[in-house]
Amino acid sequence: MGEIFTLLFIQPIANVLIAIYQLLVFLHIPSPLGFGIILLTIVIRLILYPLMGAQLRSSKKMQDVAPLLSALKEKYKGNASKIQSETMLLYKQNGINPAAGCLPVIVQLPVIWGLYSVLSEVVKFTSVGDVNKLVYVDSLRLTQMWDLHFFGIPLGQTPAQLLTSVGFAILILPFLTGASQFIQSKMMIPAKKPGTTTVKKDATADFMTAFQTQSLYIFPLMIGFFSYNFPVGLSFYWITFTVFGIIQQYLMMKDSPAVVMPVEVPVKKLKSKTKKKK
Repeated sequence: MGEIFTLLFIQPIANVLIAIYQLLVFLHIPSPLGFGIILLTIVIRLILYPLMGAQLRSSKKMQDVAPLLSALKEKYKGNASKIQSETMLLYKQNGINPAAGCLPVIVQLPVIWGLYSVLSEVVKFTSVGDVNKLVYVDSLRLTQMWDLHFFGIPLGQTPAQLLTSVGFAILILPFLTGASQFIQSKMMIPAKKPGTTTVKKDATADFMTAFQTQSLYIFPLMIGFFSYNFPVGLSFYWITFTVFGIIQQYLMMKDSPAVVMPVEVPVKKLKSKTKKKK
């Protein structure tokens, strides 16, 4: 399984990185490996753009109908079959497929993990042979070992290791890593508009809201802590990956901001299958 994953994901991604590095060297760009990592991350993000777009659109639709789902649960409380049928009708009339947001994530994971695995290894290579064993064609082979520094900062060392030699300035990287993750997570939470009426939430909704709020702060702190103990090269990857995601998320959601609709004014009126008796 490991060999298949290497052949399908790690080695192709490594060759793209080496090709970008060789191009940057040809153009006499300083710190070509560091910039190569950033450009490789952008390339992967562009390739995954349609999948991530589908995931974001699905997430946005689910946010928009969340207040209506709570209203349905409150209206038909105790009638599980009615709640299920009305929920499916709500999804259908709003063009929502609850499983649509899962498939893009499943497809993305091997690519993202492959990118992470490549960057984890290349910042640790110590010889030309380590790099050249990954290349497909001779034209990509290195004639000398690439510089593992990005403007003087060793990409293979962690901020924790560099704290004594570089100083507290190196803590900017873990901070930026956590801050960018916080911004992206914050954008996923729909903002409430003044004057809107919220519906009563059940215990499950309250738990999910509390969990989402806690994750908004805990997850970025965890990412920042991990980046403090991970090689600097991975921090460049994570920051670039997250910033690109923030831009994509903003572009795809700015035209349809999330709202909390009052129960009396649904996004789309539900069509009842049965008429009210006079």
